[in-house]
Amino acid sequence: MEIIDGKALAKNVRENLKQEVENLKKEGIIPKFAVILVGSDKASQIYVKNKNKASEELGIEYEEVLLGEETKMSELLEKIDELNNRNDIHGILLQSPIPKHLDINKAFKRILPSKDIDGFNPENVGKLCLNQDTFVSCTPYGIMKMFEAYNIPLEGKHAVIIGRSNIVGKPMALSLLNKNATVTICHSKTKNLKEITSNADILVSAIGKKHFVTADMVKQGAVVIDVGINRTEDGIFGDVDFENVKEKASYITPVPGGVGPMTVAMLMNNVVKSAKMKKLEM
Repeated sequence: MEIIDGKALAKNVRENLKQEVENLKKEGIIPKFAVILVGSDKASQIYVKNKNKASEELGIEYEEVLLGEETKMSELLEKIDELNNRNDIHGILLQSPIPKHLDINKAFKRILPSKDIDGFNPENVGKLCLNQDTFVSCTPYGIMKMFEAYNIPLEGKHAVIIGRSNIVGKPMALSLLNKNATVTICHSKTKNLKEITSNADILVSAIGKKHFVTADMVKQGAVVIDVGINRTEDGIFGDVDFENVKEKASYITPVPGGVGPMTVAMLMNNVVKSAKMKKLEM
C-alpha cells in the first residue's frame, strides 16, 4: 500500500508554476485572478484564505470581491461583467456555495470561458465532454495529475465514483472516460452500492460523509481517492475510513494532505494557463 502524498505533489506543481510566472512577468504579463465571495460562509472563507496564500507564494496577483448576503442576481452579474472586461484579470472564480436566492449556474455561464479557471462555464464543460483542451474543474484535474504522477494505469480499469456533483463527480467521470477507463457513477439513489464499489479498481468518494466508505466496500488492491473534507469537533476526516481501508488499498489518499493541496495547486495552474492564453492573443 502506498499513500499518495498530495502535499509533496502540489509542492512540485507550485515550483514549476513559480518559474512560469517569472517568465510571464519578464514578458510584461502579471498573472492575476479575482475571487468573488458572496455572503459569509465559514468554510468558503477558509478556502479563499488558502487560495490567497497560494497565489502570494507564486507571485500571482489576487483580488477579493466581497458581496453581501443580500446581493441581487443583477448585481452579481454586473460584477462578473466588470471583471470579464478588465484586461488585468486573467481568471475569475465564484466561490460556492452562494446564497440560495441566487442562481449559481447563471453566474457560471456569465464568466467568460477564457477566464473560467474553475471549469464551470457550460462551454468548458462541453469541451471536457468532447475531450478537447479546456479548463477542468480543479479537484478532478488534481486527481488526474495524481494518477499521472504515480503511474497508475487507467485504461480499461473499472472506476467507480460516489457522488454526482457538477464540481467533482461529473467532471471526474468525464476525465476518466477520456483516459479510457470504464466509469460507474453512484449517488444517493443507487441500489446495491457495496456490490458496485467492491468491484472497483479505482474508487473515488466525493459525498461529504465521514467514514462512509468502509473496508467491506473496497476491493483488495483498489486505488482509493478520498475527496471528502468533513470538519468535526474531533478534527478533519475524509469520506473513507482510512485506517481500515488502507489495509486493502494499493494506493490511497489521506485527509488532510491528499486531494486538497492538489485542488489549490490546479487552480493556480489554471490561472497561469489563462495568462498564457492572453499572451498568445497579444
